[in-house]
Amino acid sequence: MPCYPTYPTDGQDMKSCNTFFCDGRIRRPDRERLNGHPARAFWFTGLPSAGKSTLAHIAEEVLHQRGIRTYVFDGDNVRHGLCGDLGFSEHDRKENVRRIAETVRLFLDAGILCLCAFVSPLRANRQAVRDIIGPCDFFEVYVKCPVTVCESRDVKGLYGKARQGLVENYTGISAPYEEPESPDIVVDTSRNTIEESVQSLTDFILQVMTVPCAQKDAQAPGKAVRFP
Repeated sequence: MPCYPTYPTDGQDMKSCNTFFCDGRIRRPDRERLNGHPARAFWFTGLPSAGKSTLAHIAEEVLHQRGIRTYVFDGDNVRHGLCGDLGFSEHDRKENVRRIAETVRLFLDAGILCLCAFVSPLRANRQAVRDIIGPCDFFEVYVKCPVTVCESRDVKGLYGKARQGLVENYTGISAPYEEPESPDIVVDTSRNTIEESVQSLTDFILQVMTVPCAQKDAQAPGKAVRFP
């Protein structure tokens, strides 16, 4: 098994300088062949209560029923463990998505299709995720919904608390959300039922998950699939 003095995908300063990256005998293509499908990462971004987690979990159920090995990374769930030490400052948000991206990369190596539901409000952070995961595997899903509609859906009451100053750095109220400039797909949950949104999303996933890398890279920027 070959070992490398640095991590294969460069880009970050490593503090653990005396570690070596070792390739296993079983590689990602072997796992994908066993699974019967390629691994890809679909990154759901949008305002709180836009419907990211709902879409991801229902889409996972549909894909699971078709024999596709999947995993949902949920923004709230990871803060109960992996990112439990992080808050919502700009620095912590950046570190939050970095950790998730690195974890998703491991799941991709395991041959798993990943559905990642995170507000991830800043374009620079989402670009960093794309860089870590790799452009061939990364698909940005913009779950679009006006803040007024999101607030009306908010069963947790966090929008109201943010307006009262009880919750700091709340995206859409006291912290900015930067819309994606060239997402791979836009799903407008304010104009579609959940059933319509899931159908459009799963159709898209099944369509693009087998697109060769070169073909995906050749796609013109800004040509997002939009539903409706």
